[in-house]
Amino acid sequence: MKFLARNPERHSRSIARCRRAIGFLSSVCVGIIYRFRFETSIDWSRPYVICANHTSNLDITALVLLCPADFSFMGKIELLDNPVTGMFFKTIDIPLNRQSKISAFKAFKRADGYLRKGRSMAIFPEGHIGEEYPPRLYDFKNGPFKLAIETQAPIIPVIIHNAWKIFWDDAKAYGSRPGVIDIEVLKPVETAGLGLDQADQLRDEVHQLIKKRWVKIGGL
Repeated sequence: MKFLARNPERHSRSIARCRRAIGFLSSVCVGIIYRFRFETSIDWSRPYVICANHTSNLDITALVLLCPADFSFMGKIELLDNPVTGMFFKTIDIPLNRQSKISAFKAFKRADGYLRKGRSMAIFPEGHIGEEYPPRLYDFKNGPFKLAIETQAPIIPVIIHNAWKIFWDDAKAYGSRPGVIDIEVLKPVETAGLGLDQADQLRDEVHQLIKKRWVKIGGL
């Protein structure tokens, strides 16, 4: 991994494969299985902005195992300090300090470049894991939807239904247990032809799509 990290741009595909292998093996070892259900087939040769609800640190692994193509996460800068996620946020992923407008600008600029080169981006539009248990779906930030419109990348809404029941947040409060996590992948929402003045409308549309399915299956 250290060898690959010396030139992350050149070795991005190999780094992504390492992450996928780590996610799969670590899940198997603790008895956690991810079960995916697709509303329609996904053409992974296209770049997407992947948007999912966020209640557990396992959500990261869920998206890693979901997407067979190369992609990058955008996430809070604190993930740099984690021994596992830090390896990838120092190479192919994009750390974001939400307290800094300059950091946010640079992060989304980098994400814009990735998408234009054909690399998908995964972003949790709530921006955080809430402190309430059981969790609820929070309002979405505008950034991912402006990014999708600017690059004309479709959005894939993803509902991670029950990760919080198995491993809420970092599992310090309620522990963890083996189990099956159900992930529902909705059909892509196209952004072709949309203008930035429609970002709020797009944000609300995706929020409603995720909320409707999460509540129906048993989220709160």
